[in-house]
Amino acid sequence: MRIIDLRGKNLTRAELLEAMPRAQMGTQEATELVRPILDDVKARGAAALRDFEEKFDHVRPANLRVPKEAIAAALDTLDPEVRAAIEESVRRARAVAANQVPKDFHTDLAPGARVAERWIPIQRVGLYVPGGKAVYPSSVIMNAVPAQAAGVESLAIATPPARDNAEGLPNQTILATCAILGVDEVYAVGGAQAIAMFAYGAKGSEPQDGDVLCDPVDKITGPGNIFVATAKSLVSAFVGIDAVAGPTEIGIIADKDANPSLLAADLIGQAEHDELAGSVLFTDSPELADKVQENLNYRVPRTEHAERVHTSLSGTQSAIVLTDGLDQSIDAANAYAAEHLEIQTADADAVVKRIKNAGAIFRGPYSPVPLGDYMSGSNHVLPTGGTARFAAGLGVHTFMKPVEVIEYDEEGLKALAARINAFAVSEDLPAHGECVLSRFVKDPYDKATLDEQEKEAGLK
Repeated sequence: MRIIDLRGKNLTRAELLEAMPRAQMGTQEATELVRPILDDVKARGAAALRDFEEKFDHVRPANLRVPKEAIAAALDTLDPEVRAAIEESVRRARAVAANQVPKDFHTDLAPGARVAERWIPIQRVGLYVPGGKAVYPSSVIMNAVPAQAAGVESLAIATPPARDNAEGLPNQTILATCAILGVDEVYAVGGAQAIAMFAYGAKGSEPQDGDVLCDPVDKITGPGNIFVATAKSLVSAFVGIDAVAGPTEIGIIADKDANPSLLAADLIGQAEHDELAGSVLFTDSPELADKVQENLNYRVPRTEHAERVHTSLSGTQSAIVLTDGLDQSIDAANAYAAEHLEIQTADADAVVKRIKNAGAIFRGPYSPVPLGDYMSGSNHVLPTGGTARFAAGLGVHTFMKPVEVIEYDEEGLKALAARINAFAVSEDLPAHGECVLSRFVKDPYDKATLDEQEKEAGLK
């Protein structure tokens, strides 16, 4: 891994942000490839979806919408140990999600003057579950559980067909997870074409599809590759999205007493995802950095996906950042704003309190990122690429919208009428004021007598 040495440097905020390692993304090229896919799906519906599945996933699904019996059959054949793991993950995620549901409230501002806030579930949501270098039944859980806790009425899942399935069905463990969660609207569609299907809906082109294959959704959530992320960005003007996610990443703040073998294992674990995955270690100990490098040299050639891991760890998005001390390590980590941030220091609690920017914080050597990926109860759909400076991970709130309810009676409005009118006139929007005054005076357009009318009505 390359070294970024911040020691002895008094960097401005802008310089610190610029110094952080980031993946180099070909977003312009992705946009040029994705836009025609969106347009084609919008125009041709299911026919285009089948063509793109054959082109990109090398299989033409017999059914774009997975039959319910295929979902049930996948659960029947699921390995019992895997089923137990999935069910425990669901149980923990549901426990956390139940406590995330926001509460309605109201505020009484004066007699007859109340503003309330209702949290309303989004009506229909499309959940994208990636499948490329790996399959992610865990992503089914992370998307579906908070949506269900929020009270979303209609959930649809799209995930690529498995290339080794002659019928073009998705991965069997993903289907089994859908069955466990009670989700039966599942599509064997991946990539940008799945995002187009959710955004525009899709009419069926073959008899078994009926007139409508998939209705449009109100919001699309879930991680994916650069083409999925680009597609989400392009449709975000008229359908909600959770975020435009980039490659996954880990940041680790470690001091001289951290275990270099565990640090190397955690950096490799994140690098396994993707060649563009970022793995960054922040430490004020050059000796620890050397030991981590030694452990990486031993471990990387021996791990299953050694080539992928090596590419990730040697890329511009990964580095060991050397600092003058813990304070600078924390400052650098806040600038990096990692999707996953591990704290492996002597006083981890004190460090956690000083973290301002992170998708999720993993405190201590026994809280590694894979715990959050699968079974901690937290959500693993998190902001990437530094967006944790202003964005949060996926949760129940992602699937709800706060709506204010304004309820004033005659007395409540009357107390403010003259002031609202003055405010409106100052903004050169007199009809706004007239709208309010009309409820209390005879002729709001008679400017000559308006002051008298207001006094007579008790507005002044």
